[in-house]
Amino acid sequence: MFEMPMLALALALQAAPAGAPPPACDTQAHAAFDFWIGEWTVTPQGSDAPIAHSKVERLYNGCAIRENWMPFNGQDGGSLNALDPQTGRWHQTWIGSAPGRVEFVGGSAEEGRMVLTGNWPSPAAPHQLIRMTYTLQDDGSVRQFGEASLDHGVTWSTAFDLVYRPRKAAVSGRGASQ
Repeated sequence: MFEMPMLALALALQAAPAGAPPPACDTQAHAAFDFWIGEWTVTPQGSDAPIAHSKVERLYNGCAIRENWMPFNGQDGGSLNALDPQTGRWHQTWIGSAPGRVEFVGGSAEEGRMVLTGNWPSPAAPHQLIRMTYTLQDDGSVRQFGEASLDHGVTWSTAFDLVYRPRKAAVSGRGASQ
């Protein structure tokens, strides 16, 4: 049985003129997470030692933002992020190399800031909420501050604190490190 959003989408596609391009997702609300787009070197806050690379790109006629998370040690994964134009809320689906997925929802609190919250269970904490705040910094980097709550959002503690800095282009030619 079809859910209503899928049925509405199917009906809209049938009503669209043949060959008509879909409308672009080019509103200000769709651009709220664009500050995260780029190729990044990721470090813990307060450290210069990189732990990962990340590629964040806009896809699908501007309707989605995808991250490809590439840690140097550990589990890789990625997220697909999109604005629900009916609710004005952003949704992120994270899928990692460990089984399972995590769903986050939230929105832009102000220009250059995105807050997403979801239930990220672990064996030690099956009802753990994670709140991620992405903030554009003055130097062009993006801070991803993660907080965890074990009491349904009453109290929060720091879970991770990462800084995404623009990735420097690889130097080519003789003497360059690979």
